[in-house]
Amino acid sequence: MMDSEVSAAKRRKNAAHGVSRGCDAGKEQAPKGRKSVRRLFGELHEEFQVMKHFLLLLTLSATILASGCYRGTRPPHIGDAARDFTVQDSDRKVALNQFRGQVVVLNFWATWCPPCVEELPSLMTMQEMTRKKGVVVLGISIDADGDAYHRFLKLHSIDFLTVRDPEQKIATIYGTSGWPETYIIDRQGVMRRKFIGPVDWTSPEVMDFLNKL
Repeated sequence: MMDSEVSAAKRRKNAAHGVSRGCDAGKEQAPKGRKSVRRLFGELHEEFQVMKHFLLLLTLSATILASGCYRGTRPPHIGDAARDFTVQDSDRKVALNQFRGQVVVLNFWATWCPPCVEELPSLMTMQEMTRKKGVVVLGISIDADGDAYHRFLKLHSIDFLTVRDPEQKIATIYGTSGWPETYIIDRQGVMRRKFIGPVDWTSPEVMDFLNKL
């Protein structure tokens, strides 16, 4: 029998027993398949690690935001005596020490500041509700335009004590660079709390805090 016939016979015999190069190829590819599964699990593990770090950062960010004005730590000056000052504009002269024995809500604001305007109604309502209890709202406006300032006071019927400090001398003393920003000073002249941004001054939490000072 010629070699070609022998080879053909062997191929027919292998086919009859289910043996072929295709099956061999499949067996050779099996390790590759297993390697692909390992690679897939590796990629899933990496994605899980990335997601875990993302969730950790998200939780940390939420914690910082939830801490409110204090940004996770106590603001400077809280618990210390409030820095005294005297400021005078075309309407009046005001000194912080003249309010000793009263709770002072020292509010830095401006007429052109939307968040400042946003909190004004609740600030005025709170002042009306707590005036007899010895709580005084003292607004320090940084408005440079005196005419616009006075028009705003009249237009919005601002009824709490406010004085204009266009050179921002008092804001500099207190380290204030954003508006509105508010300090709560107790009856002994000690800084008790600081708020950054607009506040609902009639909220139960704020009212309870003020009433206990």
